[in-house]
Amino acid sequence: MFAKLRLDALHDGIFSVAMTLLVLDVRLPDDFRPADADDLLQGFAQLWPKFLPYLLSFGVLGLRWVASIEIRSRAEYFSREYVNWWLLYLLLITFVPFSTIVVGRYASLAPAIWLYAGHTLLIALISIRMVTLVPELEQGAHLRRRLMSAASLALSSVAAILVSFVNPHLALWAFALNFAQPAVERWRRGRMAD
Repeated sequence: MFAKLRLDALHDGIFSVAMTLLVLDVRLPDDFRPADADDLLQGFAQLWPKFLPYLLSFGVLGLRWVASIEIRSRAEYFSREYVNWWLLYLLLITFVPFSTIVVGRYASLAPAIWLYAGHTLLIALISIRMVTLVPELEQGAHLRRRLMSAASLALSSVAAILVSFVNPHLALWAFALNFAQPAVERWRRGRMAD
């Protein structure tokens, strides 16, 4: 058996490092020498192809972290099977900076989209699997939010792959669905309260 507190510490550390590493590819070229303010602003504008994947990945990781901490269990210890899935999940989280760099540099090429979207799809599917393994899982709205968050990530990943066959330049925008899910949830709660 493995202590929940130790797993939580590893979880938070990996997410914080992965989210920090994302920004390392959003930088001006070393040989960039702006002559004036306009050149510098133009240099910033040319970072957009890298900045969009950074924002999307940071958001996806942030939403996955929030979904992970919302899961409530009365268990103090977890089984080896759960820990193995948890480690696979964290392995995929540590890979996000790499797939973000690839899609940031080659977003116009479908294979870069496939790598990124396939990667996020695996994160979503493993997240759903892990919910089924949590011992003494507390039922409630937090669990529904976690599952909806993972389903939203899976749906946006599949949508990005499908769009990449038609227009790779637009494929990453499928991940915007992940940011709509919390707003839809708030709207749904508001309607239920009326």
